Amino acid sequence: MALHKDVVELSFNSTLDGSRQHALWYRSSRTLPAPLVVGLHTWSYDRFNQLEHMLPHCQQRGWSLLLPEFRGPNLDSNPRAREACASPSARQDVLDAIGLVSREYRPGNDGLFLLGGSGGGHMALMLAAHTPDLWSGVSAWVPITGLADWHRENPDYSRHIEACCGGAPGEGDEVDEQYRLRSPLNYLDELSRVKLSVHHGRHDDVVSYRHTMNLMAGLEMRDASGFFFEIFDGGHEIRYQTAFDWFDRLSADDDAHELRLTG
Repeated sequence: MALHKDVVELSFNSTLDGSRQHALWYRSSRTLPAPLVVGLHTWSYDRFNQLEHMLPHCQQRGWSLLLPEFRGPNLDSNPRAREACASPSARQDVLDAIGLVSREYRPGNDGLFLLGGSGGGHMALMLAAHTPDLWSGVSAWVPITGLADWHRENPDYSRHIEACCGGAPGEGDEVDEQYRLRSPLNYLDELSRVKLSVHHGRHDDVVSYRHTMNLMAGLEMRDASGFFFEIFDGGHEIRYQTAFDWFDRLSADDDAHELRLTG
């Protein structure tokens, strides 16, 4: 795939297992420190999946963009499927990519934002849960929050989930543990510490909006003051302008309300 002239491909070794990993990198042209957006690919795709969607928003703002590939798509056709789907190896790939650009390109520390939808929304929540203090803001769209639930709900993806987790739910303690370890609903205490915005289309026919409602119910019980959610009139999608507008507000540290009602 032809890259934008200002986008470079990075290669690095995983600090977890030494394997060679890849990411796409767009460095802000700003001389001052610029926010960095980490964009996550969706369930069935790779690091190129979000380039055309996220790059224009970063260019308009003078922000940097990092698009890591975390062990490839979560599909049974991927020979590394067990290493994908928010495994420790996949999560480390994202952290290693951030470490690389921080060391070699010095993008500054003016905000670190995480954005993903569908399988990328699932990964965003998992990264947020395991590194809650790293992010200035995490925007997750139409995320899978419980893998066993999704296995039951969407047979089109069940074999792919099984490839990632080692089998179907109920096939054994080790398999069930993989479903538990890879499901954001099991990390509510950690997620309650994150500045987190989750969005889901009411008419989503791929991942039910109930995945976000279940997450909301759990985080409400934990008084997660930095958690915001929206059930919008739409389907299985990311509304990029909404996500970047939120990042803008966080970057500006603008807590003012545009309009406050009285009485």
